Amino acid sequence: MDTLISNVTIVTMNERNEVLFGAFLGITDGKISSVTKAAPKEQPKTIIDGTGMVVMPGLINCHTHLATSMLRSYCDDLSNREALDAQLQKEDKMDSRSAKAAALLSIAECLRFGITSVSDLYYYPNATAEAVAESGIKANLALSSYRFIDQNEDFDFETDEQCRELVKVVDKWHGYDNGRIKIDAGIYAEYTSNYKLWEGLAGYACEQGIGMQLHLAETQGEVDSCLDRTGMGPAELLNCHRLFNVPTTAAGCVHLEDHERQLLGKKKVSAVAMPLAAAKAGQQTTPILDCVKAGMNVALGTGGAIECGNLDMFEVMRGASMAVRAASGDPAALPSQAALMMATVCGARAQGRAAECGMIKEGLDADLCVLDFSAPHLIPCHNVLNGLVYGAKGGDVAMTMVRGKVLYQNGKFPTIDLQKVVEELTTYALPRLFDEKTIE
Repeated sequence: MDTLISNVTIVTMNERNEVLFGAFLGITDGKISSVTKAAPKEQPKTIIDGTGMVVMPGLINCHTHLATSMLRSYCDDLSNREALDAQLQKEDKMDSRSAKAAALLSIAECLRFGITSVSDLYYYPNATAEAVAESGIKANLALSSYRFIDQNEDFDFETDEQCRELVKVVDKWHGYDNGRIKIDAGIYAEYTSNYKLWEGLAGYACEQGIGMQLHLAETQGEVDSCLDRTGMGPAELLNCHRLFNVPTTAAGCVHLEDHERQLLGKKKVSAVAMPLAAAKAGQQTTPILDCVKAGMNVALGTGGAIECGNLDMFEVMRGASMAVRAASGDPAALPSQAALMMATVCGARAQGRAAECGMIKEGLDADLCVLDFSAPHLIPCHNVLNGLVYGAKGGDVAMTMVRGKVLYQNGKFPTIDLQKVVEELTTYALPRLFDEKTIE
């Protein structure tokens, strides 16, 4: 046994939703090798005293844009139109080097907050993959493809610039480090592309056995526009072009008709609710209970730091629960156990990782986070699940581990030189985006 976490409260999130007090968690060769109430007889190489601590499965952020950390707080308190214009103006100046630095900063933030896996839909996937590879976190990375192809224009997947980039990234990174990195196909949204690109990407994804990521039905205006143009809602339209024939993660799913939710449920599409990012933008959030009733898997995400302010999934869990309660008028709606499931079990399912993580269970990867429950805002703890969702914050995480490797512990990042990352941001990335004298 490599590591033993002793005398700790274990929130397993297993099929029986067991919570074990004063328990012992053994880790061997990156896997969870034992979950017991008594100390194992085998002598571990390392013992971590878990007294006063809670260990749980690592959180899974199923929708983010890692490189947008460079724009954190830049567009706040603007209208959506003003914020988008400001964002696009700066993104035009971004390059792979600046994107990698910003991605590393976001990954450090994720690890600090107990996140062990992310789904990223953005540009510069090769640079982001390099950051993920170096850091040790897990990730599903998708190139956010966009562009309208003229109806009379011949479309060739083999020669299309964005499609060629996707193929190169898949060839280089998909399955990296025994699947720690997965590459998905992706479109930004229905309204930024058309059927030739959708069908090309869907066909390629099906051939390669990879997934799909996109934004879907986030605003009523988006849906109304699709109806006006095509007579169908965006989910129905995309389904006609086979986009959901592969495992799909759809961020938003706010303004879907009931029959569209039923359709996506049959297609096993995962909806990603982003309650804080939506609220910050003055928008409604995903009707979580309606999606679940329709058979959809529902996970949670932050969006990018530019949208949410930070990447704290504990805040997102709390926000999801409170949004459902406020909308339903039921103070018992979406209990803490359900919020935790969306951030762990359902997140692993959305990423196609249910067989490897999402629970603390023998044989699964040791992807976990340890929280210090000795803080004043977590005392007393009458119910540990409630404490995690309604009391805990990302800052309470004392350690984050992926495949048994410590990636964050007590302010230290063993795999990320945070000082070097900040220096790269301040001396290169930020001047590139914000210095008006910067020569392109």
